[in-house]
This record gives sequence, structure tokens and C-alpha cells, in this order.
Amino acid sequence: MARGDRKPGGVDVDRSEGFGERLLGVLLDRAHRMPPQLIAPLIAEEVASIGGRDISILLQDYEQLVLVPLPGKRLAVGDPEPISDSPAGTAFLSGAVVEVPGDGGVRMYLPLLDGSDQVGVMCLTLDVVDDDDRRLLRRLAGLVADMIVTKDTYTDQFFRARRRAPMGVAAEIQWSLLPPLKMSCPQVEVAGILEPAYDVAGDSFDYALNDDILHVAMIDAMGHGLDAATMATVAIGAYRHARRADIGLAGMYAFMDKAIADQFGPDHFVTAQMMRLNIESGLLRWVNAGHPAPLLIRHHRVVQQLESPTTLPVGFGGDDPQVSEQLLRRGDRVLCFTDGLIEEHETGAAQFGEGQLIDCVNRVEPTQDGVRAVVRSLSHALKRERGGRTTDDATLFLIEWRGDTADHLTIID
Repeated sequence: MARGDRKPGGVDVDRSEGFGERLLGVLLDRAHRMPPQLIAPLIAEEVASIGGRDISILLQDYEQLVLVPLPGKRLAVGDPEPISDSPAGTAFLSGAVVEVPGDGGVRMYLPLLDGSDQVGVMCLTLDVVDDDDRRLLRRLAGLVADMIVTKDTYTDQFFRARRRAPMGVAAEIQWSLLPPLKMSCPQVEVAGILEPAYDVAGDSFDYALNDDILHVAMIDAMGHGLDAATMATVAIGAYRHARRADIGLAGMYAFMDKAIADQFGPDHFVTAQMMRLNIESGLLRWVNAGHPAPLLIRHHRVVQQLESPTTLPVGFGGDDPQVSEQLLRRGDRVLCFTDGLIEEHETGAAQFGEGQLIDCVNRVEPTQDGVRAVVRSLSHALKRERGGRTTDDATLFLIEWRGDTADHLTIID
């Protein structure tokens, strides 16, 4: 491109292609039409052009226990890396680059971020690393993450890599319903997890950030297997339709209730909780249809259950629900969960219960940084404390209100 082009005000602008732009541009230009199996060789070639070697792409497994190497030509494929105790896991959970010096150079672990959701980690080795390498590789990792997410919509390659055990049909349906497991911006952050990952059926959650309103729904369809997955699909579909039509919370319940009743008859139901959080003011509003009350967490401790009047579960034709309100403080977190977490018990023994859940939250919260790490660690800790039992779906969804502003992100330095 030519030099000498001028912005308004007469400032010269150099628009010639530099090394970094060319490196990223080649990947972007070719990726549009490239079949998924050729993405890995192209990435390996790009990394080699800056002296990188031994490249691996690690994707999170469905249980959120390990990072699994993606097979592909010119990729190094080793054993899965544990998320809890490895440099790759640290990069994944923190969203920050991790560098490990060694005799053969510097091993770099770069988080693959789709927006703010962690897809996995890209690993490579360089003889030496400087700030130019760090900047270029960070941007390359961002582009690789976008490519993986885009290609994932029309290939099974990434699903197969992430799957570590046989997955039931109902679970496949549920996973296909979900939004990204994490979303983060300066005002709010959310994260969710489903158990048992390979056999989940009736639980689901959904969210959307529309202007200054975060919309959240959590549902639990009765039963298990395909019937429950089908009900969950209809419930989430009805919720999204009502949300996009800008129907209020009480009207949303009525719309979902009719959809379930019309489709499945009077003997089927879905418990549900629908929320709207104003991310500028921190005002949380919600309706409850037979669902467990969320927990309000402040300074890493549960300070109260967000009790509210409840109406009948969706599908039973209950009265119009009462909309409840809670004004959050900066840094407050709201934990939503399904009853599978608290009703688990061995034959003849007492249920796990909300008291033990609160105790576990209070222990785990101070030890983890960020909602993704908290919800993951909490889910795994709860499973251990329930003796590894998951006879029912057990789902967590965590919201943190930060109350910051994002206006500075629109300014080009």
C-alpha cells in the first residue's frame, strides 16, 4: 500500500504491510475456504516462520478436567494436560500467557480465547522470546481460537477430540443447546458447568447480553433421557423466543408454560428461573417457577439465599409469578443451581442439602480467581463430597456483577 495517504488533518499514514500483518493475514485469507483438517498444518507453518516448533493445540474436555491435544498433521500430540496442575491449565484458567524456560528454549502456553470464553491452549517452543514475539503470538492465538470456533460448526473433528468417554444422545442434544460456558466483559462475568457431562439430559441454561441487560435462564426438565432433553429443548426455545420478543419476566413464564403444556400435556413439567440483571445499576430481577433459590455471595462467602415467591413449574399452569428484586453491590456473585446438587443421597441416608452446599461454596470461593475457575472447582468439589454420585443432573451457573464501564474499549490508542 502506498505511503502518503492522509487522514483528515493532514497526517501521513503508512499502510504498507508489515511482517506481523502478513503473518496474520495469510492465516485469515486462507482460512475462509480451508477444510478443517488443513487448519493445523497452516498454523504450524505460521509458527515455524517465527522460529517456533513443537506446536500443540489443546482443547478442554467436556468434564473440564483435562486439556486434550488436537490431532493433526505437523502438530505435536502428547498426553492430555490436567487443568488443575499444569502450565497449560494455568494459562487456560487465567486467560494469560504462561512461559516456562528450559534447556531447549522457552515453552509458551497461549490461551485460545473466543471472545472471553476459553476454548483451549496453543503451546509452542521458541529459542528466545521478546515482546514482539509475545504480542504477535497473542494475536495469532486469538485468530486460531476464532477459526476453531467457526470451523466447529461444520465438522466433528473438535468434538471428537474433546470427548473422553461415550456420550448419550440426550447429552449431545443438551450440549448443542448451550451458549459458550463463559462470557466476560468489564461490567459482568458468567460461567456455567453441567454434570454428568456425558449423560446430562434435563438441565440447561441460557444467557444473552443485550445492551445493558444480562438475561439468564436456568431450567430443569423432569425425568431423564430423551424425554427430558426434548422438554429442555422446547423450554429453552420458548425462552429465547420470548426474550427476543422483549416479553417481560411474568409474560415469559406464561409463554414457556403454554409451550410445555401444549407439547407434552399436563403430566410433564420444567422447573425454571429467569433473571434480568441491569449491568449498569446492579439491579437483579427474577421469577421463580419451582426452582431452588440462588445464593448471594459477597466477599467470597454466602450471605443469603435469594428467597422469593414461587409459582408452579412451567407446564402446570401456575399463577402469574411475582417479580423479585435485589440490588447487587460491586463484586457480588449470584450462584444458580439445580436440585441435583442438593438432593443427591445414598439409599436410606439424608440428602446432601443446601447447608452442605453453602459450606462448600464458602471453602472453594476464596481459593479460586475468576468465575470460570470457581464454578469448575466448586462442581468438582461437590461431586467428591457427594461420593462421586451423579444420579441426577447437577448444574451450576455463576454471575459476577462488576459495575465497571466498557467505553474505553472503543478508543483506538
